[in-house]
Amino acid sequence: MYISKVRIQNFRLLKDTMLDLEGEPNNELSLLIGKNNSGKTSFIVLFENFLTSRSFCYDDFPMGLRKDILEICDETDVYSLAIRLSLKIEYGRDDNLQNLSDFIVDLDPKCNTVKIACEATINKSKLLNDLEAVDKRKEEFIKKNLSDYIQVRYYIFDTYNDFEAAHRSNLIKKEASDVNNLINLKIIQANRNVTSSDATPQDRRILSHLTTRFYNSKVKMSHDDLYDINSSIIDADVQLSGNYKAFFEPFLENAKSFLSLTALNVVSDLQSKEVMASHSKITYGKDDAELPEHLNGLGYMNILYLLLNIEIEKSDFEEKGRDINLLFIEEPEAHTHPQLQYIFIEQISKILNGIKGLQTFISTHSAHIVKKCNFKNIRYFKIPKGEENVEIRNFYIELQARYSDEKDADIDKVEKEHFKFLNQYLSIESSELFFAEKIIFIEGTSEKMLLPYFINQFDEDGLGDKGDTALTSQNISILEVGANAKVFKHFLDFLEIKTLIITDLDTTKESETGRKTYKACPAKIGTHTSNATLRHYYNSPNFDEEGFSAWMRRLKEHSHDEPSSLIKIAYQNVEDGYQGRSFEEAFVSVNMKKIGSNLNDVDGLKNKVKFDEYKFDPDQFVDNILDSKGKSSFASSLLYLALSKENLKWNIPSYIKEGLKWIAK
Repeated sequence: MYISKVRIQNFRLLKDTMLDLEGEPNNELSLLIGKNNSGKTSFIVLFENFLTSRSFCYDDFPMGLRKDILEICDETDVYSLAIRLSLKIEYGRDDNLQNLSDFIVDLDPKCNTVKIACEATINKSKLLNDLEAVDKRKEEFIKKNLSDYIQVRYYIFDTYNDFEAAHRSNLIKKEASDVNNLINLKIIQANRNVTSSDATPQDRRILSHLTTRFYNSKVKMSHDDLYDINSSIIDADVQLSGNYKAFFEPFLENAKSFLSLTALNVVSDLQSKEVMASHSKITYGKDDAELPEHLNGLGYMNILYLLLNIEIEKSDFEEKGRDINLLFIEEPEAHTHPQLQYIFIEQISKILNGIKGLQTFISTHSAHIVKKCNFKNIRYFKIPKGEENVEIRNFYIELQARYSDEKDADIDKVEKEHFKFLNQYLSIESSELFFAEKIIFIEGTSEKMLLPYFINQFDEDGLGDKGDTALTSQNISILEVGANAKVFKHFLDFLEIKTLIITDLDTTKESETGRKTYKACPAKIGTHTSNATLRHYYNSPNFDEEGFSAWMRRLKEHSHDEPSSLIKIAYQNVEDGYQGRSFEEAFVSVNMKKIGSNLNDVDGLKNKVKFDEYKFDPDQFVDNILDSKGKSSFASSLLYLALSKENLKWNIPSYIKEGLKWIAK
């Protein structure tokens, strides 16, 4: 038995949002990811508000509905303003239906679902009645006091139309206790104040208090397991009672004479719960090197905090035995370094294994946690551009469909291979793409070393348009993907992330030998390109088809359209009458004089004595002076010189400059 679908209506940014969990195993973990302010916390809070606190306020309603609330009148349809959490629950033959039976209304044996709705509506009649007594500032009254007029109800429903005013007679009302007998909700939030410098002494012992809670939960379950602890406390009671008798005897004799009491005694009455709460603490270290818990590292403190909370909630799940157990863990990465984050996400499933009916949801901003997670578990929160509603997307299923939606069998095979590569790349290389505001893909090591320098130089020289935020202040992920940028097209469209792809023109020309081959050649005589990214994004024809040369000419002339409004391809263009086919040629062409002035300090070069011979021909310079195996040394020495020589500033090739100007907007 598990929740297979969640629909949220009219709660903050979640105006009409669906989370699809159909087909997921009962004990599956769902990873909730997305950029800041994409609705992840609101998703968790809504469950808490309906299943625990049962309270809402004015600020919980979406901005688009607040005008209607402030202007509420007799004609207002409060059901269209209602905050609603709808749950679709699937069950099987082996499930115990004792608690669920109260919600089963369809007697069709083929039906294995029930639909439960939690709804918060405004008590219109009561609010309007009280507003009559408010002379002015009625809007302020509503903002401050709306929570007093919100009523929470629970229903069984068949279709979403049942919530409309004309069809509400189809709803079957249920009590909150009925829902609570079915669903057990637990929320664990990362404790960001676990060792705050201004924390109170009570706050500094938070782990010790958690151990007390954990101990108390175990006391409820079994005294046998705690026999040794309780026996020790009884022995201490006997010993302390003897000591108390000797110490208090003179006082008690005087008290007896004053109060005429014959049997006045002071005895020890230790209780294990009180001993744990007041006289136990967590330390780390050994023997005389022990230190209190708040001096431990923040990361270890947070992980211990999470693990203790999880153990406590596990005990509650097991004790109460509800059919559906929901566990929300919010941002477990707080204070922890990547290795601890890896360990946490790898171990969490093992820790939670065996809890019947458990569905776990973890919200995170950590690329390290995402990297170690099964991508089938990802649920991506995003707000589409121009909309005011959060979408929760099933990353794996939806993206896989995009990569498989090809009618041509050969293309379909290629697209599936692309998806396989993407899945492996994100697992191994970089999951930070999920959290980036913008992305720059680069092709090689040289660009990877020098692009941060170019970005700083771009900002310092004020090359962006007026009003643009400095590139160094933007959340931009820079990733080296080689010739595989083509693989990311559907991924980028899916996430709708603005992306600059910096690649090479890689011009080739058909060989005149008997077998048709294409060899690298200078851009000025090239008729084709071997660059897979350009060929893929611009849908270029095959080499042997007519029209390719014309397409290449248009490409050189910059008369082509970009792949999409969110993707720009930057490649070598004509600058000062010259066009390179690679980054190195483009860089050399605009920096030849400066390279000559620093020739002895530039690494990765051979035949330096021939510099004057090739200094007017970047193609020949790259072919004859730049060592093909020394490109990384070449780039690193260029960067070192720029950072160490005060008066040296390398020129940015124009195609990179134009790309940076585009991504800055």
